[in-house]
Amino acid sequence: MGIDSTDTMWTLQELADFLKVPKQTVYQMNWRGTGPRSYKVGRHRRYDPVDVRTWLKARSSDAEDAR
Repeated sequence: MGIDSTDTMWTLQELADFLKVPKQTVYQMNWRGTGPRSYKVGRHRRYDPVDVRTWLKARSSDAEDAR
């Protein structure tokens, strides 16, 4: 069983790069509980790209129109 890109968890920096926001913004989202689901691996947080995309879709302007 090999590892492909869908198996790779993102680091905080990779999430910030993907969202094009400063790392501090991701730290704040974690602290406030408003960011995508994260997983603690030792002392580090990791993010599942599928969770991140689901989180983004739930926050789109189209999602607000559906409410």
